[in-house]
Amino acid sequence: MVNKLKFYAILTLMVIGFVFLGGCAEKNSEASSPVQENSSEGTPAEEATATEAQEISLKGSDTVLPLAQTEAEEFMIENPEQSVTVTGGGSGVGIAALIDGEVDIATASREMKADEIKAAQANGINPTEHTIAYDGISVVVNPSNPVTELTFDQLRGIYNGSISNWKDIGGTDAPITIISRDSSSGTYEYFQEAVLLEDEYRPDALTQAATGGIVGEVSQNPSAIGYIGVAYLDESVKALNLDAGNGPEAPTPENILSGAYPLSRPLYFYTNGEPTGLTKEFVDFVMSEKGQNLVSEVGYFPIQK
Repeated sequence: MVNKLKFYAILTLMVIGFVFLGGCAEKNSEASSPVQENSSEGTPAEEATATEAQEISLKGSDTVLPLAQTEAEEFMIENPEQSVTVTGGGSGVGIAALIDGEVDIATASREMKADEIKAAQANGINPTEHTIAYDGISVVVNPSNPVTELTFDQLRGIYNGSISNWKDIGGTDAPITIISRDSSSGTYEYFQEAVLLEDEYRPDALTQAATGGIVGEVSQNPSAIGYIGVAYLDESVKALNLDAGNGPEAPTPENILSGAYPLSRPLYFYTNGEPTGLTKEFVDFVMSEKGQNLVSEVGYFPIQK
């Protein structure tokens, strides 16, 4: 009887031991599974990072905006895994965003100023200039306006306020409505330097935050005058020939590229140092034969190589 009790006691201990060991083995297996997942080749997190779309952003000149948008759209068709975001706001806005490290590329219709470069360097940004195309600024009036050309002196007089009626320059007896870009625009600054020779704009000039606003105002007002990039020209406005002293010239591609038209200028991308990665890929695309063909299609003028 005693032997039987001993036998049952030993058997019970063996069963308990097997149950305990089995439970420990199961717990050890559960505890080790995350480690096995993390150490497996090509983890989900790594795979997501590897396939995640790359992104860059451009911001700045409204003049450059239609060109940059077209270039970005075509680039993303060829590279569907990449993302290029383009916004306007004016050259000064884009340059400020580059200085603050908020964008990969600032688009501009003027050169960066010395104080902007100094501010960028103080923030650890090294502005690097890329000329991507050429543009002409068209001075536009309503199609019903009989005036077809202006000298620079007349244009300066209109915008500084010394000429205020169309009859004084060959038009009808009507007050001139002045339309201008706002002060954040590179076109605003370029026009002030090239035409006004640093005179102030007349105080009653109506300012527009975007070039499209100038087109809209001039197209609806027979007495209005404004200035826009040639890419924005359409049948709703009339471009004037300009005379800077060598006779009137029209804003044609030939005159702009040759410099005969007096309001011709380069357009720029600014990057932080020499571009790398996706930024370099996009800049290279814009400067490629295909990218420069798009420059022509949009209405600007390609870099001559």
